[in-house]
Amino acid sequence: MSDFRAASRYVRSLLGLAQEQGVLDEVHKDMQLIGKTCNENFELVSLLHSPLIKHDKKKTILYKIFEGKVNTLTLAIIDIVTRKNREAILPAIAKEFHNAYNEFKGIQKATITSTITLDVELRNEVIEMVKKLSGKKTIELEEKKDSDLIGGFILNVGDKQIDASISSKLKALKLLFKHNPYVKEF
Repeated sequence: MSDFRAASRYVRSLLGLAQEQGVLDEVHKDMQLIGKTCNENFELVSLLHSPLIKHDKKKTILYKIFEGKVNTLTLAIIDIVTRKNREAILPAIAKEFHNAYNEFKGIQKATITSTITLDVELRNEVIEMVKKLSGKKTIELEEKKDSDLIGGFILNVGDKQIDASISSKLKALKLLFKHNPYVKEF
């Protein structure tokens, strides 16, 4: 079973339990903490994937890192995942939980890549554009900088992409100029 499928099964259960117990927002923050911790610590992720380290040792390490900082339900999912020898998918569970939480709350995630940092006015314009594209009222906007774009932006909303970058327009022109109707091709 792929990590995504296994993680999504744990996420569905965790989301349902968190709703039932009224701690959905707390568990979401916990999952963000777990995801951030895994993203920032390559050694931790390597440890979780290592077949040489016993699962009870991994559980002890995870408890030392997160106990007292997260909800008991989050600790319970860590316990279940380690007992099932699936601790390697913990970062995937954290990521998928965030996606499931956004879906449940009606939050649309969007990513804008530009050459500059957006000011407040421009950021608000982008958020309004995303609201019109997605039809959702709450937007989670992630900003990235890429100097290779030369200018303009690339906006990703779900499976849609708006590429208004100078570099893509230059590439399109280059392709257009490759075909010259006045030169005979052999």
